[in-house]
Amino acid sequence: MDQNQSVPLSTTSAELLQAQAKLWCHAYRYVESMALKSAIDLGIPKAIHRNNGSASLPELLAALPLATNKKRFLSRLMRLLVTSGIFTQETSVHGTTSVYRLTATSRLLVDGIFVNLTSFVNGPTTPNPLDAFLRLGEWFQNDGDTTPFTMVNGSDFWDAISHDARVNMGFNAAMASDSHFVAEIAIREYAETFMSIRSLVDVGGGDGTMARTIVKAFPHIKCLVLDQPHVVHGIPNVDMVEYVAGDMMDFIPPADVVLLKIHIVRVP
Repeated sequence: MDQNQSVPLSTTSAELLQAQAKLWCHAYRYVESMALKSAIDLGIPKAIHRNNGSASLPELLAALPLATNKKRFLSRLMRLLVTSGIFTQETSVHGTTSVYRLTATSRLLVDGIFVNLTSFVNGPTTPNPLDAFLRLGEWFQNDGDTTPFTMVNGSDFWDAISHDARVNMGFNAAMASDSHFVAEIAIREYAETFMSIRSLVDVGGGDGTMARTIVKAFPHIKCLVLDQPHVVHGIPNVDMVEYVAGDMMDFIPPADVVLLKIHIVRVP
């Protein structure tokens, strides 16, 4: 058989179309992330929450800071956000209009409901890790021993953000909001375990948000926060939270429990 001749496929047409659809989804999945960012920038979750938990399209159009010539596109954005599970679309209690409601996901983007993860979702905009992932194929073919991020930006991520105060602040805010969220869940689910702990070291604990949240709930626990010198420099020890500059690959202070974000390991 001529090597340039198509090989007969046993795959059905339906399977081929499904395979094509999956490639489309992968190729344009970033649109969902950008739509979510737009929803946060426009304040859509907050607008729905302030409108007693549901809002029609006209109500959103009246509440959001939209340019007049862009208002006609909001329905398209909302359709995508509903499809991706950020909001739901239902009939109003009176059965006369269609309204948007928050889901468990979008509730995490509103103050006062649980923990607001807006900072975590937005994160620092530069240096953008996406550039490194776009060149991942090139990195695999490169003989260098640097990471994809370093190959693209000339320095590693931690060095890059340490030289940009605005980006560093954004990154710290993102990590703090996520740590607060995880701490609240851990406290809720493992309160009995925390009661039996006397000391804990939060490895890579950043500004100590998680440690402070734990100590607030369990004042008897002495928490150590281990992180890079430039991260913990200048942060004062408060109550039962003490900051230690160092590298987890070299040394981890002794404690009853070593905490690696959501992974908690009791020391034998």
